[in-house]
Amino acid sequence: MKINPAKGHTSPSQPKERFPLSLLCLTLGAFAIGMTEFIIMGLLPNVAHDLGVTIPQAGQLITSYALGVAIGAPILTIFTHRLPQKQLLVILMCIFIFGNAVSVIAPTYTLLIIARILTAFAHGTFLGVGTIIAARLVRPEKRAGAVSVVLAGLTVANIIGVPFGTFIGQQLGWRASFGAITVLGIVSLFGIIRFIPEIVQEQTANLREQVRGLVNPKVLLILLTGALGCGSLFSLFTYITPMLENITGFAEHHVTWILVLFGVGVTIGNIAGGKLADWKLMPSLMVNFGVLALIISMFTLTLHNPLLTIINIFLWGIAAFGIMPGIQLRIMNLAHKAPLLATTSSHSALNLGNAAGAYLGGVAINSFGLSSIPWLAAVLAVLALAGAWLSYLSTSGRAGAVVSGDITAAP
Repeated sequence: MKINPAKGHTSPSQPKERFPLSLLCLTLGAFAIGMTEFIIMGLLPNVAHDLGVTIPQAGQLITSYALGVAIGAPILTIFTHRLPQKQLLVILMCIFIFGNAVSVIAPTYTLLIIARILTAFAHGTFLGVGTIIAARLVRPEKRAGAVSVVLAGLTVANIIGVPFGTFIGQQLGWRASFGAITVLGIVSLFGIIRFIPEIVQEQTANLREQVRGLVNPKVLLILLTGALGCGSLFSLFTYITPMLENITGFAEHHVTWILVLFGVGVTIGNIAGGKLADWKLMPSLMVNFGVLALIISMFTLTLHNPLLTIINIFLWGIAAFGIMPGIQLRIMNLAHKAPLLATTSSHSALNLGNAAGAYLGGVAINSFGLSSIPWLAAVLAVLALAGAWLSYLSTSGRAGAVVSGDITAAP
């Protein structure tokens, strides 16, 4: 089965009922990737004890993965940009499977670090290629929704995959958790081979065009906007547990269920954000950032009331991840002639935003205390709103199709 990207959907002879299944294969891959990134957080004491390292040293397994995503995605994309997209997706999933398999048997801390970095290299490129393919599997007016379905794998991984994987690791050892992820990767790989159609690429962009698409000032602006949005999220999310315990007064075992509720909000926001982006891309993105800033600032009033705090966290999850499909689609729109490097680099930018947000949150706590975090997160959201507004102004007079979310339109 082949798809011509110029048409953006299947030909009449192609069975449309297969498309949800093909998207599911990409979502499963994203789900496994999400588990790999975050599973280590719940297993740090187990890993540290087994490998004979300290907790801070074990924490470098998280840092090394984030750096692997930030650095590896553009590098891997540069070296593989000429490959057919389905073939590239298969190679990336094989790298992912191999990295996790090495993690299962890694006898030393150093080898585990290397395995984590190798696995992270596949992270951003897989999601970048996966979202491009997803957008071409459906009609033009459904592209943001298709992107959100793939990205939903990451959010569902936080709700279901990470707690389940942590439970497996605590019961059977941390290596069993990576074994389970390896199995998920294998299932996704077979699904990709069997159900993802060949994308007919009439003209493959060369490396110069890919780099030009990335360094386009309009693309860089929306990358910065996305990084600010992620900075807003992680400046608050990184320290939400001590805030809930020390300010609101929740017990430790209650925080877990509150974060699950946040994850439900995240999933709803991701799907809703995709539908809104299909409707009106940039207007919905700007409104979303404005609402996000308002919801975050409300924490300054609600954190002292347990019920209002729970409601606020749920709404925050919806608003925080409602922006993700729109950001990704906007990047594809602006770099539509050579979107691969720009789209994969978006995950580098978002991960750098995550790290910067967590760092700035720590600085704010040291300077002003825990209660200052919502203000910091709200300011970052307002800056992201300004970035989205400038991005909208930069193209609003040229192509209405961009605003509606058509990645085949000129920006």
